[in-house]
Amino acid sequence: MQAFVPKRYPFLPVVVAVFLAAVGAWSAQAQTATTAVGTTNAPTGHLCTWELPPIAVNGSTNDLLREEELIGPNEQPRWTTQRRFPKVRVYEIAEGEQEFEYWTRVDVPKDSNEPIEVQHYFEFEVGLPYRLQFDAYLVLRNEDGGFDGQTYFDGQFEMRYAFAKWGEIFGNPTAYLEYIWREATADKVEAKMLFGDELAPRWHWGLNLVTEDETSGDREYEQSVTAGLSYTVLDEGFSIGVEAEDAWADTVDNRGHYSNGLFVGPSIQVRTSRSTHVNITPLIGVHGNEAAKIFFNAGWEF
Repeated sequence: MQAFVPKRYPFLPVVVAVFLAAVGAWSAQAQTATTAVGTTNAPTGHLCTWELPPIAVNGSTNDLLREEELIGPNEQPRWTTQRRFPKVRVYEIAEGEQEFEYWTRVDVPKDSNEPIEVQHYFEFEVGLPYRLQFDAYLVLRNEDGGFDGQTYFDGQFEMRYAFAKWGEIFGNPTAYLEYIWREATADKVEAKMLFGDELAPRWHWGLNLVTEDETSGDREYEQSVTAGLSYTVLDEGFSIGVEAEDAWADTVDNRGHYSNGLFVGPSIQVRTSRSTHVNITPLIGVHGNEAAKIFFNAGWEF
């Protein structure tokens, strides 16, 4: 097969790679440790989230799971700094945190005559001051079930803003805006409102309100609600739960006539170390044209 070169912006992957390297270098130099309440001589320099000292709650942290200890300038639980749900976003990562994530997403249609779409994501994310987060993705998209067919290079750029420190507003609302550049098809703009919190010790939840609009072509407008619930079986080690998505969309030629897709499935996280996580979520199509959406996600904080 002839090598594929993006026709519109062949330099995009190089630009993204240079930008990510620059952001990572800046963040490593800018990071300073958060001083926990009641502690002295706290370490300084770049600290990963598992190295940050816990912030005392009512004078003690002894009755908390380690992943539920509050850390950092935003006073957020440790579990929010490692992606728990592939489909559902919760809050933002800690200020100064840097993480690389690899994703595989497989979309399986119910019609066997339609191609399976496979996407591979390479993501860099960094926590910024003022409760901001920036993410950038390089995406390899193949609509023929692998790399046997045409492969396209896409790019995604995301910003988040949390409205307050963790726990100050119910649901910890966070605004999310993303631009999705796609080779050989319409670009997209996606906006979300993120919510999440702890129901009880070991129980964590997330809820997203989403709108995603194409900028050209069929001008598909899609709205969706995604939700996730997780239970920690082993502190910072193993969690199980469930995720669901209800989405409906229309196009410029059929405004008001919606196609609908409902998905639900198990959500599993394995933490092989304090710096890494692996998430697996196979969402089964209960209603609509897709049989399944399968997500695999692995992340490394550095």
